[in-house]
Amino acid sequence: MNTWTSLILMIVVIYSVRMLPMILLRRSITNTWLRSFLYYVPYVTLAVMTFPAIIRATESPVAGVAALLVGLVTAWVSGDLFTVAVSCCAAVILTGLFI
Repeated sequence: MNTWTSLILMIVVIYSVRMLPMILLRRSITNTWLRSFLYYVPYVTLAVMTFPAIIRATESPVAGVAALLVGLVTAWVSGDLFTVAVSCCAAVILTGLFI
């Protein structure tokens, strides 16, 4: 398969995935279960991409998990992004010193 065939195939697939919902769903969605499911899709997608990257970002996965837990608790308590970032960095450094 040459490069142009691959590009055209990717264009068709991506375009169809983006256009089919617009063609098939012309009315607004009234089903409450489906609306609540679609409401959480962006958050779940972000979490699925972010959490493994946090754990694998350090030399030790234990330090990544420690930073994730400290970040979750700090975000819950303070909600300040700078405080969360500093506490996560401190958790990675301290965990790296003990492991």
